Amino acid sequence: MKLRVSENQRFILREDGLPFFYLGDTAWELFHRLDRDEATHYLRTRAQQRFTVIQAVVLAELDGLRVPNSYGAVPFHDLDPARPNEDYFRHVDWILERAASLGLTIGLLPTWGDKFNCKWGQGPEIFTPANAEAYGEHIGRRYRDYPLIWILGGDRQMEQPQHFAIVRAMARGLRNGDGGRHLMTLHPMGGHSSSGCFHEDSWLDFNMLQSGHGERNTPNWNMITADFKRQPAKPCLDGEANYEDHPINWKPENGWFDAHDVRQTAYRSLLAGACGYTYGCHDIWQFWQPSRKPISAARTPWRAALELPGAWQMQHVRAFFEKPEWLRLSPDQAVVLSETGVGGEHIRAARASDNAFAWVYLPQGGEVRINVAQLGACMTAAWYDPRTGATRSGDTVSGTPTLRAPTADDWLLSLRNCAKEGA
Repeated sequence: MKLRVSENQRFILREDGLPFFYLGDTAWELFHRLDRDEATHYLRTRAQQRFTVIQAVVLAELDGLRVPNSYGAVPFHDLDPARPNEDYFRHVDWILERAASLGLTIGLLPTWGDKFNCKWGQGPEIFTPANAEAYGEHIGRRYRDYPLIWILGGDRQMEQPQHFAIVRAMARGLRNGDGGRHLMTLHPMGGHSSSGCFHEDSWLDFNMLQSGHGERNTPNWNMITADFKRQPAKPCLDGEANYEDHPINWKPENGWFDAHDVRQTAYRSLLAGACGYTYGCHDIWQFWQPSRKPISAARTPWRAALELPGAWQMQHVRAFFEKPEWLRLSPDQAVVLSETGVGGEHIRAARASDNAFAWVYLPQGGEVRINVAQLGACMTAAWYDPRTGATRSGDTVSGTPTLRAPTADDWLLSLRNCAKEGA
């Protein structure tokens, strides 16, 4: 499946022109740590949960150049990118083919960032602009016919001219290798966006930010808003937000991010203008199991973590947004007349360009006052449950009504213009 950016530069589309909802999962160590049976179990489960993109790294973070994969192979002979180990890449091939058979797109990182900027991590730094371009061209050609999105970077900012040169060279190599068949973005360090370094680069088809794991209610909607306003316009999304089952600010004593955290991060970013969202689970990215040393207090074996409630609830995010009418949506806080709040109380709103509908997310239930008069003479209200995907019908409203969510949980209010029902 070939993907492209919409004409208004806000969304990702399929070949048939329908919206592609980027619902990602961070499976960074997929190629490095899982054997084929394990990879099949993981991919099947995420497909059942209706994920669309699996973000995984060819040259993985956890000493991926020197610690072999499940079949005893390392990526290169003598740590030389010009000497790929065919045994290692055949395993990558197999997983890509398995993912494609399940309808999944791989968000493929050619390398983690410590392989060119080992500010932290295990490295070693092996890339120069020259061998980065050659490596990019090699894997670009190898994977040109697979359903994938290229993701450069790998949790790093560009701090020296050499870093910029390496990333741009690798992007150039990928384009030469795959003939421009795939979209391309960059995964930055926490608290940053790809737009900070490469927004005007022609190879960067859409922006990816990382709101990270430092606190509950990190205002990723502000980061999305900043990217949404940039010119030239490009789609944007949060490619690494708070992971389910991750200790808050890496400290178990602070508690753990849960399903509510990942739901509200998703809905608020989408109503701020994002073209999708990447869910993540702390136990999954590293595929932790008791035989492995846990990274940052991982506590749930990965097979069990696959079934966490937040992962299953992501399908309802996709079900609500991935429809043709989504392409008419733009963020608009003016829909809400009451205070939109801060932190955990922050409400986000958006409306259709033709005022046919408006959507409002209430992260903690409660009341919200709506400017129906701005949208049309009257609107029919309904409440969408982010936990189950069920909808509760509401009343027909007009003027500036105050509406109350069914419970104190998070809810998505859907308003439809009475004069444009079915539009």
